[in-house]
Amino acid sequence: MALRTRAESIDAGEVPVIDIAPLRDGTDPAGVGVELARAATEVGFLYVRNHGVGVALVERARRAALEFFRLPEEAKREAGTNRFHHGYLKPGSTQMYDGARLDLKESFNWGVELDGEAGAEPAAKLGVGPGVGPGAEGPSENPLLGPNVWPAAMPDLKPAVYPCFEAASACAEDLLRGFALGAGLDAEHFIRLRDRPLSRGSLQYYPPQPDDAAEDQFGVAPHTDFGVLTVLCQDEIGGLEIQRRNGSWAAMPPIPGTLVVNIGDLLERWSNRRYRSTVHRVINASGRERLSLVLAYDPNFETLVDPRAFCAEGETPHDAPITCGDYLLWRFAKAFSYRR
Repeated sequence: MALRTRAESIDAGEVPVIDIAPLRDGTDPAGVGVELARAATEVGFLYVRNHGVGVALVERARRAALEFFRLPEEAKREAGTNRFHHGYLKPGSTQMYDGARLDLKESFNWGVELDGEAGAEPAAKLGVGPGVGPGAEGPSENPLLGPNVWPAAMPDLKPAVYPCFEAASACAEDLLRGFALGAGLDAEHFIRLRDRPLSRGSLQYYPPQPDDAAEDQFGVAPHTDFGVLTVLCQDEIGGLEIQRRNGSWAAMPPIPGTLVVNIGDLLERWSNRRYRSTVHRVINASGRERLSLVLAYDPNFETLVDPRAFCAEGETPHDAPITCGDYLLWRFAKAFSYRR
C-alpha cells in the first residue's frame, strides 16, 4: 500500500529544462538528442521549451475541457468509453495497481481521427507480432483504433481540443527523433510506422482532494505510464510528483512556457531499459480543481518493440519483442475496470 508521504521541493537542475528548438528546426538535432538521452537515462522526466504547442491552442483546449467536466453527469455519461478506449471515464474507473484505492479523477479520452472521420477504419485484423502479454506469441487484433465518442451535449469539444492533440503529437515525434539520435540510431527509429498511431489525447480532471482523505488515496496513485512517451500540459495548480531512485518524492512544479515529458514503459522496454520510466503520482491538495491536458504517444499497433538495437554485441535483451498494441491491451486490461 502506497501512502501520501510528503514530497520535497525539487532541486535546481534535478529535472532538466531542454530547449528543443534546435531539434525542431534542424540546426542542432544531434546536440539536443544528447541532452534528451541524458535526461531519459538519468531521470525519465524533463521539461521542454519551444515545443510548438501554442499558448492559444492550450488555453482553448483547457477552457473547453473544464466546460465538459462541469456538464451534468448524465450528459458526460452519454459519451461513455467505447471498446476502443475512447470517451468519458467516470470517477473511480482507474486503479493503478492491485489493492490500490480507485483514483480520484475523471477523464475523457480520444484517438486519431482516421481519414478525417471518426470510425472510418474499424478494428483491423493485423495478424502480426506477438500476442497479448509480454513475450507471448500469436495473431494480433487492433481493438484500439476506431471511432471516437464526442459528447452530443458539447459539439464544440472536438474542435477545441483536437488541434492541441495534433500539435502535441508533432512535438512527441520530434522528441522521439531526438531520443533516437541520442542513442546513435536513425532519427526515425521509433516512429517508422505512424500513419495510424495508437496515441490517445486525454483530459484529466482532479477535484480537490478532501482534507480527511485516507493516506492511500490519490488523484492518481503511484504508477508508471504504459506507452512510449507522455507529453503533459499542467495547469498552475501543481500536484504532479515523481519518485527519486532513493524512494523519496519530489514535486514537479509547473514552469510557464514548458511541457512536461516522461518516458513510458514501452520506451523503457524498447531501449533495453536504458531510458527510464519513472514512478509518479498526483495529489491535488490545493483546494481547487485541477486539469491536465495529456498526450500518450504511441505509434501503429503493429510496431515491433524490439530492444536488440540497444544491445551491445553479445548482450542479451532484457525483454522479448512485442507489438505496441498487444502490450497496451495487456496493460489496459489490468488498469481500467470497465475492460474487465
